[in-house]
Amino acid sequence: MNKLVLQAEVVHTEPLRYTPAGIPLLSVVLRHASEQTEAGMKRKVECEVNAVTLGDLALQGLTIGSRIRVSGFLARRSLKSTQLVMHINHIENI
Repeated sequence: MNKLVLQAEVVHTEPLRYTPAGIPLLSVVLRHASEQTEAGMKRKVECEVNAVTLGDLALQGLTIGSRIRVSGFLARRSLKSTQLVMHINHIENI
């Protein structure tokens, strides 16, 4: 299974663009910070995740500073890249 749920803040957005098939695509960077339990101990977790959203979700107008909960999946940025990108399927404002 490949599913990721993340509560984060939008810290960067690129201009809306379109795929060769004419589908809207928005690239964003999400910043997450939380406290997690690992091996019975508390651990502070902070990370930035590159993400993309396509279609109607890309037109929702995510703005810098928005606090959101997203769900989706991880995939390589491209066929020749090993860098992971989150593909967002659902966005909820929090």
